[in-house]
Amino acid sequence: MPRLYFALDLKDDVALIAEYERWHRPECIWPEVLAALSAAGVTELEILRCGNRLMMVMDVPPGFVTADPAAAATGRLAQWEELMWRFQQALPFAEPAQKWVPMQRIFSLLETRRRQSP
Repeated sequence: MPRLYFALDLKDDVALIAEYERWHRPECIWPEVLAALSAAGVTELEILRCGNRLMMVMDVPPGFVTADPAAAATGRLAQWEELMWRFQQALPFAEPAQKWVPMQRIFSLLETRRRQSP
């Protein structure tokens, strides 16, 4: 199953970051967000934070195609993305209107070991 990685910044404000994290508690996530992820075939999604930088990791089905997971949002999911944008800001090198920027994996221990073993 493919794993995708994305990066995004939060606004550098302690109160906004705390509220963003609150929205991501299990009891606060909108059911429509979870349903949309399931319908898209996403089997795992993690968001990690360091300072105001976020990294999102998604396990997706083969053939899953998206340059920016937020770009395809419609309906209630688009409302969620609009709410989250109150806390988020684009990376300095993001394309216009791009939120989550794809990250490129540059090293894998497992792949390196596979290639080096006889």
